[in-house]
Amino acid sequence: MKSEMLEKMEGYQEVIQEIHADRKYGADFLDEKGAVKNYINRIHPGRIDLKVTDIFDETRTTKTLRFSAIDGYLPPFQAGQYISLFTSIGNIKTARPYSISSSPTERGYWDITVRAVENGLVSNYLLNDIRAGDNFVSSGPQGQFCHNPLFHDNHLVFLAGGSGITPFLSMIREVSRKGINRTIVLLYGSRTTDEAICHEELNTLAKKSPSIKYFPVIEQPEDTFDGLTGFITADVISEATGGIDGKTFYICGPQAMYDFCVQQLESLNVPKRKIRREMYGVPVNIWETDGWPEDVDRDNEVTISINGEKIATSKSSETLISVLEKTGHIIPSICRCGECSMCRVKLLNGKVYQPPGSLVRKSDRQFGFIHACASYPLTDVDICP
Repeated sequence: MKSEMLEKMEGYQEVIQEIHADRKYGADFLDEKGAVKNYINRIHPGRIDLKVTDIFDETRTTKTLRFSAIDGYLPPFQAGQYISLFTSIGNIKTARPYSISSSPTERGYWDITVRAVENGLVSNYLLNDIRAGDNFVSSGPQGQFCHNPLFHDNHLVFLAGGSGITPFLSMIREVSRKGINRTIVLLYGSRTTDEAICHEELNTLAKKSPSIKYFPVIEQPEDTFDGLTGFITADVISEATGGIDGKTFYICGPQAMYDFCVQQLESLNVPKRKIRREMYGVPVNIWETDGWPEDVDRDNEVTISINGEKIATSKSSETLISVLEKTGHIIPSICRCGECSMCRVKLLNGKVYQPPGSLVRKSDRQFGFIHACASYPLTDVDICP
């Protein structure tokens, strides 16, 4: 019936004639079918098989793991991007995002720099149990915490804290090795100089390149330290940069540092469009963040259910995705900080707390979706993955 209707349509026969002519005289592209898709997958792969080729000690609590691709090919990335590293630890399958700390000019390997986290399941595993030769799977490079020469100034100010230095290491190494016409001022907050990751390398790069300025800001300085001390305040920023005009500011560090530095930049009248931040994961002590309900104890016990079926009992201070992973329910995730929305689930019943910075889309809020990686159950909850 459908064929008969088509044949009655005006111009049908002319179209059929053109098809026959194209098949007779036109080029045959069947051999190239899928070529575009294959090329895109090569540049933006969903998964990459990696092997640990080297491990370097950086500080007492920090190591750099060097990965190469098992098939010999690593896709390009932009300095500042991250990968999500998938792991199996005991019975728990999980993933964590790590910024690529090596330069994009190094095409044979990727470095990730891992710092110990108190009670950190994955960080402790990577630091204590991994050896050269071990295999991993990762996502392709992700993230928008990069310099865009069309929209951002070429005079950059980096404000880093702790392991938040890692995306800046990639950016600085790229500028140094490629000789890019870009000026960088790095203010790196650390408790002591011994805890500052790649401190000596950064000093060396700053001495070699007049376009790179490095200012460690030490909370507990040694008697011999003669640099900037305390916190990255507005006065410290002004002293190091000489003014805010013509500069774009990048922040990467713990939530408390981000909140503090944004206030300092605002006091200097830095426009919001000139402030860029990298998502740094959810706060360690979530119950100390602004907005956490005062009447909810962090050890408050709640029941977690999926489509009405109880799967676990949890504390309010534990993210939903952690509970799901411990019970064998795998939820896709990339950023683990409430930004990428890969781990979105529907909240059927109950109430959750989502910290500031969780970028839940307006449509998701409207229809009851939440990000499992940045949602804390305040009451018994029932979800639909």
